[in-house]
Amino acid sequence: MTEARPRTGGVQSVDRAFELLELVADAGGETTLSHLAEASGLPQPTIHRLLRTLIVGGYIRQQPSRRYSLGPRLIRLGESAGRVLGASARPHLTRLRDLTGETTNMAVLDGDQVVYVAQVPSPHAMRMFTEVGQRVDLHCTAVGKAVLATLAPEETDRVLARITMSPRTAHTITDPDVMRTEIDRIRIQGYAQDDGEQEVGVRCFAVAIPDAPARAAISISGPQARVSGLDMDTVIPLLRETAADLGRDLVARS
Repeated sequence: MTEARPRTGGVQSVDRAFELLELVADAGGETTLSHLAEASGLPQPTIHRLLRTLIVGGYIRQQPSRRYSLGPRLIRLGESAGRVLGASARPHLTRLRDLTGETTNMAVLDGDQVVYVAQVPSPHAMRMFTEVGQRVDLHCTAVGKAVLATLAPEETDRVLARITMSPRTAHTITDPDVMRTEIDRIRIQGYAQDDGEQEVGVRCFAVAIPDAPARAAISISGPQARVSGLDMDTVIPLLRETAADLGRDLVARS
């Protein structure tokens, strides 16, 4: 059972509506009335009343199966929030790009994927490019694995049970048990890497952003041969320092 979130001291019905939205998101974007009742501790009639209001507003959809999913009205809100996060991140990513010479990125957890909200490209002619707004899988990207490692082990298990760990390359981890071992290693060492797991010939290193308003990570990425030549004893501390600075900046702006 998910622990109920603390009340903010604001309008109770608003607090509860946002709690339900977060619970649906935590469940991968779709869930049942009974799960919401168990996770929130609220009576089903109360939840049903709140859901009806959210459905009318377009923030929740009721599927033909009677399951509830996040609604299309949230897309506009999410896109606006992503642009704000991206604008806040760009100065930090630019500094990191200048120090490493490689493309820097920021991605945010969105359902069972991560979405890129900011990127500062490398000055090299051969460089990694990912379009801002692109969604990528958790299991085969450094940013995705870094975000996964911030989840509690039981929540990680739920995510791994939901997602399809499709092989993007011959190096992609597709076994949930192997991924659990990988996530444990990331939690210990404090950073994630992708060695040609999303795209052949590309290497990435990522660090989760502490204290961010949403689960997020930053990364550097580039051609495997060139990134492998970087001094990781320098790059990893730079990634951690940048993530910490960005996290503090986001908290100050919230």
